[in-house]
Amino acid sequence: MTMNKPAKQSTIRQRVIRITFQALVWIGALVLYYILISLFFDTPVEYELKKSTRRMRTEYKRLEERYDSLLTVMDNVAARDQNVFGLLFESTPYDFDSEERAKELASYEELIGRSDRRLVREFRTRLDGMEQELAKLNDSYLALQSQMDSVGSGRNYIPAIQPVLNKQLTLLTSSYGMRIHPFYRTLESHQGVDYAVPEGSRVFATADGHIKEIAERSTAGKTVVIDHGNGYETSYSHLMAVNVTRGQSVRRGDIIALSGDTGLSLAPHLHYEVRHNRMRVDPIHYFFMELSPEEYQRIMRIAESGMQSFD
Repeated sequence: MTMNKPAKQSTIRQRVIRITFQALVWIGALVLYYILISLFFDTPVEYELKKSTRRMRTEYKRLEERYDSLLTVMDNVAARDQNVFGLLFESTPYDFDSEERAKELASYEELIGRSDRRLVREFRTRLDGMEQELAKLNDSYLALQSQMDSVGSGRNYIPAIQPVLNKQLTLLTSSYGMRIHPFYRTLESHQGVDYAVPEGSRVFATADGHIKEIAERSTAGKTVVIDHGNGYETSYSHLMAVNVTRGQSVRRGDIIALSGDTGLSLAPHLHYEVRHNRMRVDPIHYFFMELSPEEYQRIMRIAESGMQSFD
C-alpha cells in the first residue's frame, strides 16, 4: 500500500498537467480563432461603425465639394471687383483686411464657442437653402432650353450667347433690376446688363438677324439695335466703333462693333439688352447656348451678389 501511493500521486499529477495543457491548447485555439475571425470578418458592432464612418466620409466630401463651388463663385466676384476697380481708377483695390481683422477675430472667437454639431447644422441649412434656389434656377434654365429645342432652326434667331468674351464669368458688373444710378444717385431700373471691358473689345451679335438701327444717343452713346424676328431684339450701347450698316444681315457670333465709353458712362463698358415683344427681359436667361447649367448657376449667383451699374 505504501509503494502504490507515490505512483498514484504521480498519476494524478500527470493527469492535472495533461488537463492543464489541453486547456491551454483550447484557449490558444480559441484566441487564434477569434483573431482570424476579427481579421476577415466584422462583428455586428464593427460593421455598423464602419458603415457609419463611410457615410460620414461621403457626406463630408459632398459638403466639401459644395463649399469649393461657393468658394469659386466668391473668387469670381472678387476678380470682377478687382477688374472694375482697375478700369475705374487704374490701380489695385485697397486692402481692407487690416481694418477688418479685429472684426474677423471677434467672429472667429464667437464661432469657436459654438459646438461642432451646431456649426455643421447651420452650414448645412445655409447650403440647403442655396441649393433650393439653384434648383429653381436650373429648372428655369432647362425649361428654356427645352423650348429652344422645340423651335428647331428658328432658334438661330433667339439670343443665346453673351455679347463679349466672358469665359471666366468675371466681366459682368451690373445685372438686370433695380440699381443706384451712378450719376443721379437715385434708385432706378437697370433694364440690361453691363460688362466691364476695355475700349476696343469685340462685341458679337447674339443671334441671327438684321441691323435695325444705328444711333448716337446722349445717354446710351453709340448704339446698335438688331432685329432677330420672332419678337426678339437686342441692343448694344456705349460703343466706340460700329462695324455694320443699317439693314445688313448678321449671324450669331459676327463682330458688329467695338466697345467704348460713349454717352453717359461711368467707365468703359458694354450695356446689353434683350427685348421680347417690346418688353425688356433679363439677358442672363439668354446665355444658355454658351453656358453649362453649372456656369449658368454661377453667373446667376454673381448677378444676385449686388452690383453697381456703369450707366
